[in-house]
Amino acid sequence: MKNRRAFLKRSTLVIAGAMATSLYGNSKTNLASSEEDNLYIIGPRKGYTEEIGALLYTMTMMHKWLINSVKDLSVEQLDFQIDEKSNSIGAMLLHLPATERYYQLNTSDEMTWDSWSDSIKDEWDIPMNLGENSRDIIKGHTIDSSSSKLKEVREVTKKEFAKRGDSWLMKSELFFEDKPTNNYCKWFHVCEHESNHTGQIKFISKRFPVEISLN
Repeated sequence: MKNRRAFLKRSTLVIAGAMATSLYGNSKTNLASSEEDNLYIIGPRKGYTEEIGALLYTMTMMHKWLINSVKDLSVEQLDFQIDEKSNSIGAMLLHLPATERYYQLNTSDEMTWDSWSDSIKDEWDIPMNLGENSRDIIKGHTIDSSSSKLKEVREVTKKEFAKRGDSWLMKSELFFEDKPTNNYCKWFHVCEHESNHTGQIKFISKRFPVEISLN
């Protein structure tokens, strides 16, 4: 009887395990294939290692929220400044891909920060640094041109992520506050940086003067 009970127990565990494998064992694969475009399921992504895929999902969700916040804005709205010290939405929309581009160079190309060529700096330094220069120079861009630049840079990020494994995320150097900082932290910063500016953009959008208001 004791042996029979042990056999039945083992059999039950095997059957339960098989059912669990059937229901959940391939959840990563199912998630990657059937829910790849679901913004609200953070997890593995087809073509990427597990941690990189989850990170990319988070970044994609934030990116979508940003685009939804600006997709209907006119040139006048993009150029609007609340005061002489504020940055326009248009300037911030170029600042974000500039930031992402520099983190690509630092983490994927393993370049020391600010060691890139003058041609790269000529293209990106002004939107990267914002401030007075950007307020005078970054004007007149349409939402289509700004969105195109955001998409162009993000496509490079996706291609670079696909080439790398999760161990790459753990590589670190002295960076933030001159403390050890890994690539995971740097790319989390890119994501939260976009979140921060999306909040600023929403704040500004609710304060357009009547003459350029959506209403």
